[in-house]
Amino acid sequence: MTDGPVNVDDLQWTEYDHGRRAFRRKQLGDAAGGEQLGTSLYEVSPGKRLWLRHYHEGNEESIFVLEGSGTLFLGPDAEEHRLEAGDYVALPAGEASAHEIAAGDDGLRLLMSSTMDEPDITVYPDKEMVGLYAGAAPGGEKDDRTLSTYLDRNAEVDYWEE
Repeated sequence: MTDGPVNVDDLQWTEYDHGRRAFRRKQLGDAAGGEQLGTSLYEVSPGKRLWLRHYHEGNEESIFVLEGSGTLFLGPDAEEHRLEAGDYVALPAGEASAHEIAAGDDGLRLLMSSTMDEPDITVYPDKEMVGLYAGAAPGGEKDDRTLSTYLDRNAEVDYWEE
């Protein structure tokens, strides 16, 4: 149960800087005591990008653009869609929702929400990589995870090999 409203101005930014992927984030859902729904506020500087292109096998996400503009690369073919203030995008679980976001010349401020179901598999098609999570969903409390790893998407062993 929550103690009441959480004001975004009372939360600290978490900074991410990985070259062309640089942004800052405030985890609103977590701060408000959310358990099954996560929501984060993001600010992306002009020309920078958010997370690697990915989709979830077990969780649905959404995007709501508050300010600025950018490009959404969506689906298996990374089809380009312009984003601007007021746009909303639903990203159901599955490959059709593979997405990546790039900020335009004026930057981008957006809300992203997702279900917080676990276990979850996150697929990164451009890197042929998967993320496996149990105990806490992606975006959830890392200390609660019993499994959190990234693997080559094609890694396979024989079930009966000893």
